[in-house]
Amino acid sequence: MTIRFQYKIAFVLALAGFQAATAQKKDENIGTEVVNVVKPYTPTISDAFKVKETPVMEDEDNAQKKEIEYNIFSFPVASTFTPAKGKAAGVKRAKKETAFNNYASLGIGNYGTINAELFVTENLNRNEYVGGMLRHISSQGGIDGVVLDDKYYNTGLDLTYGNRQKDYSWNADMGYQNQVYNWYGLPLEYQVFTDEEIASIDPKQTYNTFYLGGKIAAEDSFFRDASILYKRFWDGYDSAENRFYVKPSLDIDVLEEKIKVDFIADYVGGTFEEADFLTSQIDYSYFNLGIQPSVLFQSDDLSVQLGAGLFYSISKLMGESDNKFYVYPQVKASYKVVGDLMIAYAGAEGTLKQNSYADFVDENHFLAPNLIISPTDQQYDIYVGLKGKLASNVAYNIRGSYMNEDNRAFFMNNMVSMPQPQPAEPRANYNYGNSFGLVYDKLQTVSFFGELKADISKSVAFGVNGTFSSYTTENLDEAWNLPSMQIGANLDVDITEKWYAGANVFFVGERKDFVAVNNPEFVDPLATTAVVTLDSYFDANAHVGYRYSERLTGFLKLNNIAGQNYQKWVNYPVQGFQFLLGASYKFNF
Repeated sequence: MTIRFQYKIAFVLALAGFQAATAQKKDENIGTEVVNVVKPYTPTISDAFKVKETPVMEDEDNAQKKEIEYNIFSFPVASTFTPAKGKAAGVKRAKKETAFNNYASLGIGNYGTINAELFVTENLNRNEYVGGMLRHISSQGGIDGVVLDDKYYNTGLDLTYGNRQKDYSWNADMGYQNQVYNWYGLPLEYQVFTDEEIASIDPKQTYNTFYLGGKIAAEDSFFRDASILYKRFWDGYDSAENRFYVKPSLDIDVLEEKIKVDFIADYVGGTFEEADFLTSQIDYSYFNLGIQPSVLFQSDDLSVQLGAGLFYSISKLMGESDNKFYVYPQVKASYKVVGDLMIAYAGAEGTLKQNSYADFVDENHFLAPNLIISPTDQQYDIYVGLKGKLASNVAYNIRGSYMNEDNRAFFMNNMVSMPQPQPAEPRANYNYGNSFGLVYDKLQTVSFFGELKADISKSVAFGVNGTFSSYTTENLDEAWNLPSMQIGANLDVDITEKWYAGANVFFVGERKDFVAVNNPEFVDPLATTAVVTLDSYFDANAHVGYRYSERLTGFLKLNNIAGQNYQKWVNYPVQGFQFLLGASYKFNF
């Protein structure tokens, strides 16, 4: 752009500004003027001017760089420093524990007590294994104040064979058990026995059990598992009982829900040759058929299982048949109130409980061999509770329940029978008020249960629990031999790598029993009767052990440390303070 052209533009802009300034003056006498447009204005756009050549840059920075040479003038320096050789940091490995498949244990204590165990298992190949367990515990007796023999023996042998496959597993079991107990609980306070009568009593009773059973379980199949058992039980007075049951279970997935079905076929039948006050033996048989379907609904925090139990019982007692049909609720639900910290649960469940002579003997070894066996109709058990964690290592569980049972069995002391006139047979060895029978009644139970478990550290574990119950019977005066309070606690400690110890204590509240003694001086056969209250008792036990090696361990067990000769059953005091010293040894073949 030239200088002349710039002047022209400046002149035009100045003239336009002057005219605009003059036009702003107010002139009220402005006239009119006619303007004739000869041609309309048609503007044009000229081409933009573009630089068509790259300018030549003359800059000193574009000059070539000069090469620079660096020289280091080094010279030797005398030094006595010698660097230490590096050593890799080592990682302390935990000592690898050796796994042992077998062990043997033997302990000997006061009262002539011997406690021995032997467990052996062996893998035949990758899928098959066999095992066996031999157990024995015995005592020669010696309880203060007992005039009859009070020793006992209990020996059992169990054998098993197992097979593990990818999709299923099964095992077969067989075993035998022999038990010897004595009816030593004479009611001496009534002073109705002469020394000659006591000397004539043979209080020994023996129990024998043989069983054969098995179990099969499947993976990824609607068939979940099944168990089968046959048991033969007999005693030293020609009583005998057979028990057989099959219990298969199915799991079926329908859409997003799971349907569970349990089947039960349970038979028990037996004979008591000893039949007091009866003209014939006591025989019984009960065959219970049941199906228990249920469906499980689950969401994020809620789980509900709805089901029912349907049972049909075919029964026969001393020639009299009585078949019945039963329906029970089986409903369970749980809800995560605060994750795993607090889980609320509730339910209503019922079932037909099959009772047997063998099961009653497991609870009370001093039964008379002339019982009436009958199943219990557990109509419903309604419960609510809370469980969860107070901390990562502390778990709790509290529950309240209301249970209603019909035909509930109670242990009750047998009365002393009248001596038979000669030459009739003398009084049976268990008819001196030293045995127990069974009575049945309706029972309503309100109970509260609480439990707390804590793993205080890797080496300390603690637990405490308690059950408080209230009973209501329909015909009986009391719920015989049922405690209203039971409390227990346990503590296990690994003191060092070698030493360990533990303790457990339990408290059982008062129980009541009915004692009837026939006094020959009275015409009334129940002239002397009494409801007795068994005192509550506290039992403390402890043990300590020393791991001499990974194979050999020594132990000391202390039972009934307080030395109380309390009565678990009326007229049956237990052994006082007991100790057992022994060792166990682990090994492989």
